[in-house]
Amino acid sequence: MAEINEAELMDALRECYDPEIPVNVVDLGLIYNLDINNESGNVDVTMTLTAMGCPMAGEVMSEVEMRVGQVENVKSCNVALTFDPPWSPERMTEDAKWELGMM
Repeated sequence: MAEINEAELMDALRECYDPEIPVNVVDLGLIYNLDINNESGNVDVTMTLTAMGCPMAGEVMSEVEMRVGQVENVKSCNVALTFDPPWSPERMTEDAKWELGMM
């Protein structure tokens, strides 16, 4: 069975952006977990949003599902939204903080 490359998944997720902040979901720290099942070709993504009431939640989750689904050997993708723990700016990478002028 062909393996799903986690680095390729992360690259695909870096193509997904928060609609209100010009930084990708990985560098924002919105991706909490990736569960890769190479036998089934399924990837479960656990993620959060910067704000609980984000009106673009559905669009962000759909884009994550689409981008992950385009990675080689991925047969399906499930995206679960969580707010535990709540997102905070401390989760952002140094690059994201620099890009947003927080450093």
